[in-house]
Amino acid sequence: MAEAADFQGTSPSPARRLLRRAGTLLAGAPLLAGLLQFSAAPSAHATGQDSLRAASGSRTVAVSLDSLSPSAPSDDDTLTVSGTVTNNGKQPVTDAHVGLRVGQELGTRSAIDDVARRTDFVPIADGPEIGDKYAQKFAELAPGVAEHFSISVPVDKLNLGADGVYEFSVSLSGQTSAQPWEQVLGIQHTFLPWQADEADTKTKTTFLWPLVSTAHMTAETGPGTQQTPVFLNDDLAKDLAPGGRLERMLTLGKDLDVTWVIDPDLLASVDAMTRNYRVQTKAGSTPVAGTHQAVAKQWLAALQQAVAGKEVVALPFADPDLASIAHSGTSVTGSLSQLKDATDVAGSTVETVLHVKPDTDFAWPVDGAVDPAIIRVATSAGADKVIARSDSIQESDALTYTPSAARPVGGGTTAVVTDARMSKAFEGDMTRAGAGTLAVQRFLAQSLALNNQTSKQRSVVVAPQRMPSASQAQVMAQALTALQQSTWSQPQNLAAAAKAKPDPAATTTIPSTSDYPSSLRKRELRHSAFAVIARTKDKVDNFKVVLTDQSRVVTPFGRAMNREMSTSWRGRKSAAESFRGEVEAYLDDLTDEVKLIDKSETKLSGHSATIPVTVQNNLVQGVDHLVLRLTSTNPTRLKIGGEAYAEQQVAVSGGHSQSVKFTTSANANGPVTVIAQLYTQDGQVYGAPVTFDVKVTEITATVMLVIGGGVLLLVLAGFRMYTQRKRAAAREKAEDAQETKDAEDGSGGPDESASSAAGPETGGSENPETPAERLTEESGSRSRADAPEQASDPAPDTAAESADPSGTGEKVDR
Repeated sequence: MAEAADFQGTSPSPARRLLRRAGTLLAGAPLLAGLLQFSAAPSAHATGQDSLRAASGSRTVAVSLDSLSPSAPSDDDTLTVSGTVTNNGKQPVTDAHVGLRVGQELGTRSAIDDVARRTDFVPIADGPEIGDKYAQKFAELAPGVAEHFSISVPVDKLNLGADGVYEFSVSLSGQTSAQPWEQVLGIQHTFLPWQADEADTKTKTTFLWPLVSTAHMTAETGPGTQQTPVFLNDDLAKDLAPGGRLERMLTLGKDLDVTWVIDPDLLASVDAMTRNYRVQTKAGSTPVAGTHQAVAKQWLAALQQAVAGKEVVALPFADPDLASIAHSGTSVTGSLSQLKDATDVAGSTVETVLHVKPDTDFAWPVDGAVDPAIIRVATSAGADKVIARSDSIQESDALTYTPSAARPVGGGTTAVVTDARMSKAFEGDMTRAGAGTLAVQRFLAQSLALNNQTSKQRSVVVAPQRMPSASQAQVMAQALTALQQSTWSQPQNLAAAAKAKPDPAATTTIPSTSDYPSSLRKRELRHSAFAVIARTKDKVDNFKVVLTDQSRVVTPFGRAMNREMSTSWRGRKSAAESFRGEVEAYLDDLTDEVKLIDKSETKLSGHSATIPVTVQNNLVQGVDHLVLRLTSTNPTRLKIGGEAYAEQQVAVSGGHSQSVKFTTSANANGPVTVIAQLYTQDGQVYGAPVTFDVKVTEITATVMLVIGGGVLLLVLAGFRMYTQRKRAAAREKAEDAQETKDAEDGSGGPDESASSAAGPETGGSENPETPAERLTEESGSRSRADAPEQASDPAPDTAAESADPSGTGEKVDR
């Protein structure tokens, strides 16, 4: 491997290195002779030899190296080493002392790995103690008791040779009653990077500082205009508070020369916390008001100051799991569009919250593990640079040094290959002081060994774990501070590293899908997860078309679906399933707020009637673009609007109901099942149908005939009475007119009239009529008028009645 190669391009070791090696051999000669003599001793001493060997590797005493300062010393420095020793045996350790040992120079990066794994004592490799002057003695170490030590030694007393990485050990020597001779009972190995002067060529180092978290916000929002967000829990407030993980990342990173890699979902969540928000407590209970606005505001303001003028890389919203999408999501429709949506919204979110324009051209698969499918998915949303890792894209054995990070992998895509050894240096439990110190020294040792491989200047990228703990962040900051103060490294941002001239000897081959680590594949999101996301997406698309304000639903659910694809769900299968289920269930609840009201059996008498169907809208906003369809399951018996079904457009204001009436016509008796169903205007079913029975009672033909005959008789009788009354009125009017005329035509005055009327005795007219005769004649006349007309009857006194309607304003006597 390249990292296993010897240094190239370095100058020969100086004379003092030869002197130091000679001194080491001379100092080790008596010990070696003693061991040989001991091994040749009689069998009586064999047990002692075995005990020595066992004690040397059994870690009877645990040595913890809690502090080593400075981490990368120079000539004039004094090295101070402190820690604790703990007797884990059952017997006291007497005549004990802690000593410092400078071992051999480690010429390769692989040699550093070997020493880091080793826990035993190897006399020649670990070297002799520096001297009694720089040791701390203990008369006795009681079992189970930890004793503190602190030793300071001038660097020039360490007899360091050429620039490079040296094994450095702290050992505890002593004896027990069972083994009454001095022996090494415990040792801790670490590294001492030694670069006395400024290096001729410095490595350009890029360190990614990730601000990534798990999903905190749900899809639920309050009904008001502010749409108060609802959080899963209040864990984010703990991370933002002093001492919390995200507070430590921010506080430690603001003074370092790093590239900030930020998940926009984290910013959106913190920004939401600065205003009114609510927090879920238990399933089914009402969310309670959140109270950590001040913490969120303080953290966000500090972050805005920290990133001002710095390089910021924005991951797609909610940091989607690219490997899961590539291996399980591409077969589900809509997965890639969700990734594209997460990428599109990332830049605007960061710019809105932090007021800086981020770089959105980078994709970062989990642990930098890639295969062809992951590369395709990573670049499908617009990114043209993929952050990989050197344990995924490995160099050939022929390359004797670590090449620069950037290399073209085809299709206009650049793989930025991070250094695996340096990137993984801060994993594990860093709460113990000893673990942190070892991690820092190993990180620095790998960096210096890398720089000394060749005289070529290279660009190296370090990408630690996505979500470092507070203790891991502390160790990272300590290591990076020492590196940026070192004599062999200089900082560089990620964009510059990606644009650096690729090394022509570096590999550009992407490993096959079969080479993807099985340990990572087991933790991916499955096909079923993407199926749920796709189903939720379809429901959102169907729901939004009926809304007057789509943003109230599209935005929160769109971001929630992005969160469902997050890398943060790896290793949290149950939590991921619960989150997806809650998002879909809440969407179903909202959709059900627009529904049809159930109807009981409806009775329909007669040939036609109207059937009302009520649509209820319990949302805070209005709905439209809905179509209500009423369908008869037996159109032969009952038709809706003259057909088997009828449709009407529906629009209902928020918090209101509306009844829609349908005209029906019945053709036969009996029950008919009717189905009411809402549809969107594009023909998609909306909500559950409402089914009810309509009981049709048709009127028979005989009853209709009897009723019709009765109505006809009533009409004829009324008409006859009307014509008779009209004729009588006309006759009376004619007689009155005749009498008036006769009176006006008389020869005399009143006396004449009276005389004429009085009969012959008074000189009346010829053929006088007595009153009785006149009465008889009038009576006969009226009788004839009342009788049915005959063909021989004389013509009537008045014209026949017109059947046309009366004219406007015409008065008709009834």
